[in-house]
Amino acid sequence: MTPRIEDYALIGDLQTGALVGRNGSVDWLCLPRFDSGACFAALLGDEDNGHWRIAPQGAGPTDTCTRRAYVDDSLVLETFWETRTGTVKVIDFMPQRDKAPDVMRIVEGVSGSVDMSSVLRLRFDFGKVVPWMRRSHGHRVAVAGPDSVWLRSEPPVKTWGQQFSTCSSFTVKEGETVAFVLTWHASHSPRPKLIDPHKALKHTLTDWAKWAARCTYHGRHRQAVMRSLITLKALTYAPTGGIVAALTTSLPEEIGGVRNWDYRYCWLRDSTLTLGAMISAGYLEEARAWRNWLLRAVAGDPADLQIMYGLAGERRLPETELPWLDGYEHSRPVRTGNAAVRQRQLDVYGEVIDSLRVAREAGLDDKPHAWNLQLSLLGFLESAWREPDEGLWEIRGERRHFVHSKVMAWVAADRAVRTLEENPQLPGDADRWRTMRDAVHAEVCARGYDPERNTFTQYYGSRELDASVLLIVRTGFLPTDDPRVVGTVDAVRAELASDGLVRRYSTEGASVDGLPGEEGAFVVCSFWLVDALLRTGRREEAEELFEELLSLRNDVGLLAEEYDTVAGRQLGNFPQAFSHIGLVNSAVDLALHETAG
Repeated sequence: MTPRIEDYALIGDLQTGALVGRNGSVDWLCLPRFDSGACFAALLGDEDNGHWRIAPQGAGPTDTCTRRAYVDDSLVLETFWETRTGTVKVIDFMPQRDKAPDVMRIVEGVSGSVDMSSVLRLRFDFGKVVPWMRRSHGHRVAVAGPDSVWLRSEPPVKTWGQQFSTCSSFTVKEGETVAFVLTWHASHSPRPKLIDPHKALKHTLTDWAKWAARCTYHGRHRQAVMRSLITLKALTYAPTGGIVAALTTSLPEEIGGVRNWDYRYCWLRDSTLTLGAMISAGYLEEARAWRNWLLRAVAGDPADLQIMYGLAGERRLPETELPWLDGYEHSRPVRTGNAAVRQRQLDVYGEVIDSLRVAREAGLDDKPHAWNLQLSLLGFLESAWREPDEGLWEIRGERRHFVHSKVMAWVAADRAVRTLEENPQLPGDADRWRTMRDAVHAEVCARGYDPERNTFTQYYGSRELDASVLLIVRTGFLPTDDPRVVGTVDAVRAELASDGLVRRYSTEGASVDGLPGEEGAFVVCSFWLVDALLRTGRREEAEELFEELLSLRNDVGLLAEEYDTVAGRQLGNFPQAFSHIGLVNSAVDLALHETAG
């Protein structure tokens, strides 16, 4: 039986991450970066595609631990197994790296005596390449092409090869430990220096404790907010400050369906909400790093602005299918890269300009070229906003005049006007952008609003709805007490909500996205509804929905992209940055309104 998506916990070193199941198996790990090939890809196939399980001897593939939890506010995972002979704890973590990435698994006897086993199947290139294994200086060494992985244990335990796997068995008694260290490095480079796993554990816990202590949010949802912030930090590529949308690729939005995409890249659409979440929780250093990544990534011809980039701002992210992987619960195809990178999504211009204004208002040091970049983007958008695009949700159908894209064009002009009004020393023609702002506003209200149903729609002339119109409440496009705003919130609840959770849009019939099948409720859209209810004066309903959303998290506080309200399970790539950003922003909004009230 395939583990559910919510059966996994995240560990990471701020450059990549791994997913550890309740059964003690690491089923996903890309090395050395988030977007590298996976050496453990059982998540999208089976055990033969690579995994590493440590569990009591005799535990079957579907047997799971007794309990697990992160240590305090950290990314160090403790998994407990209670057996008839004793209790054992497995501590999984990845220390922030010096040069090479390490996965450390410390098995500690809690009581009695427990016989344990370890089975390591390394399969490079997303589960396709079986490496050559050898012994060297007490290590098991796996080599294939550019990849080399070294495995050692302290104290040393006997290992043997079996069915292209490295196996070991050992016994731990109360107070004893056996530590495993798996280290990757480029196969042409010398072996990295050895790291003491016990010292690494202490340093890792200290690093996370210091980081968590910087959080300025102290509302009643602090535990949930802190776990979401830790998750966002874990999805940050430390060398550049870029934040990946999720750790995984191709986890399905519908079990058995084709809506399977690679999210191991950095999306501009997340930028404003990401900055807001970080700044509101006191993480200005992370906000600055993300802002600087943003400035580097979008530099160039405004007409070439992409919706997403690689971890360092790479622009070419070609989409490829991996036919040797069956997909999660046979959801094919499995994809790497993302063809949506070539789409035109006009909303990203507004999101970039809004992000830079948020950064300025938060007091982040202003980069001299940042304003000139914004003027350049506006110059392009001044005429381009009238064109159709693929919209926020990266549809693979025909381009349309999506209302959200137009509203974000209004945001771009509005933020420029406000910046010039507050900073008259800056170059720029405020009247020019006021004219654009007014033109966009008038057109959206005339063509993107359905007066019969009192709601803004998905695109001009459509009767379909889209959860993205909930963001009208956040943008200031209209006052929050405007009947059109309140009507839009009510319409989205009535037509797109299921058991209180919100879908992005209808996928029934001839859907705009050009894809077959359906999908679950989109978690961040449900958080947008929380914000919309709160800002339109329905605080009690907002709090009720927020609590319901918190209940969707798995046992260690993680959220995927979507939720299947019928099957009661998480769907989509995991853990999803956008979902956790939504949680943080909604919690902060609730706390602010509570204080104001």
